Amino acid sequence: MTRHDANRDRITPEVLLRAYAIGIFPMAENADDPSIHWVEPRIRGIIPIDAIHVSKSLTKTIRSNRFDVRVDHDFHGVISGCATRPGDTWINSRIKSLYGALFERGFVHTVEVYQDHQLVGGIYGVSIGSAFFGESMFHRVTDASKIALVHLAARLIHGQYELLDTQFLTPHLATLGGIEIPRDEYQTRLVNAVLGRGDFKALDPQAHADGAHILSLVGKNQKTPL
Repeated sequence: MTRHDANRDRITPEVLLRAYAIGIFPMAENADDPSIHWVEPRIRGIIPIDAIHVSKSLTKTIRSNRFDVRVDHDFHGVISGCATRPGDTWINSRIKSLYGALFERGFVHTVEVYQDHQLVGGIYGVSIGSAFFGESMFHRVTDASKIALVHLAARLIHGQYELLDTQFLTPHLATLGGIEIPRDEYQTRLVNAVLGRGDFKALDPQAHADGAHILSLVGKNQKTPL
C-alpha cells in the first residue's frame, strides 16, 4: 500500500474528486489525528456488482421488509455511525467535513437502514461517472450493514454503474462476493468507469423499498421461502 502525505489546507472537495478519479483516497491514522494522508493500495478490493453474494438467511431478511431502507436521508448519522464503530477508525473531523461538502454537491450518497425509526446501519461512498467508491459501513443490529450493501448494489445495477470499489477486502466483504485485483487492472477498470454515466437516482424510491424487487435486481430468486 502506498501512502502520500497530504497538506490538509490544500485538500478541497474538488481535489478529493480528482484523487478518486486517479485511484487514491484520504485516510487519517485515527479519529483524533488532525492530519490526512493519501492511500493507493497495490491490491484493490472491489465487489463485482453483478456477482454480489446474498446468503439464504440474508435473502429471507431482505424479503421480509422488516427494515426501512432510505437513501441520502441522514448523511451525518451514517458517517457518525461509521466513525464510532468499535475499535480504531480513520474518519476524523476533516474527513467528515470534506465528505459532507461532497454530499451537499451530490457526489456522496448514503444508504441507510432503520428499525423502529432508529438508524441501525448504513453505508456511504463517492459517486463519479459509473464508479461508486464505498467508503465505510456500520451496523448496530445483525445484518444491517449487509442489507445496506445489497440495496446499494441493486441501485448501482439499475443505474448502470460499472465499478463498486471497496478499497480493501475484509472477511466481511468477502462473504458478500468481494475480491482483490492488482493495481494495474483496477486502474483500467477505473478509467472506463469514471468516463461512464451512472445514475444513482435511477431506481424509483418506492421500488427501492421493496425487498423482493431489490433481490431481483441483484439476481436472487424471489421465491425463496420465508
